[in-house]
Amino acid sequence: MRIVAAARAALWTPFRAQGRISGEALDCVGLAAVALKAGGFAGAVPEGYALRRGDAARVSGQMLAAGLEPCAEDETGALLLCASGPGQLHLAIGTGAGIIHADAAIGHVVERPGAPPWPVIGAYRLGD
Repeated sequence: MRIVAAARAALWTPFRAQGRISGEALDCVGLAAVALKAGGFAGAVPEGYALRRGDAARVSGQMLAAGLEPCAEDETGALLLCASGPGQLHLAIGTGAGIIHADAAIGHVVERPGAPPWPVIGAYRLGD
């Protein structure tokens, strides 16, 4: 799947808030944008957002309005919206066997096996 392949191509890209360039700097939104673009997504990518105080309902609405569809959490290539902390949202790409995400604590885009370590509050895929 092109979405997972694009996310894997971004592995070890340094983390930087508001980062948008694979191989140079990405945050979780930048990683999602790179991966979804590889899958054919032409929607707008949010910019200028706060790292905290995320509104899950608003973000979910934005994803649906951009043409993404709800899907199962374990679907390969799913864009996962996670609650990574109080008032903090995080995006990850599901691989079918784990996730790929921009990890601020590690400082890079990484792949980890198994279920996400945070509650998944939404899963989305490209519309048909």
